Amino acid sequence: MRSKFKDEHPFEKRKAEAERIRQKYPDRIPVICEKADRTDIPTIDKKKYLVPSDLTVGQFVYVIRKRIKLAPEKAIFIFVDEVLPPTAALMSAIYEEHKDDDNFLYVSYSGENTFETAAYTLLRRSSR
Repeated sequence: MRSKFKDEHPFEKRKAEAERIRQKYPDRIPVICEKADRTDIPTIDKKKYLVPSDLTVGQFVYVIRKRIKLAPEKAIFIFVDEVLPPTAALMSAIYEEHKDDDNFLYVSYSGENTFETAAYTLLRRSSR
């Protein structure tokens, strides 16, 4: 997924901002959270988050769910580098493994597991 945040802000500016944030708040993770393309889930009101290092992916999903006012029966999935991270993983571990060259962690969210859906579609096609 192409990041709108990256399109709107030049690399050097993003990198400088992330470095400033990490120096000022060493126990926090700078995260950019954007809605995935082609999903009917609500759009989030803000993209930039300063996440505590010890927050789990599951807790971060809860924060996103609250910000978009998603009904409890609706599903939400978050992706980092087009992969669904484990819910118990710490955001600091995800950051260390997947941070961008500009030192932000880019997360997208969707109302459906788009990669599982794509795999299911491929399996159905191959079984015909």
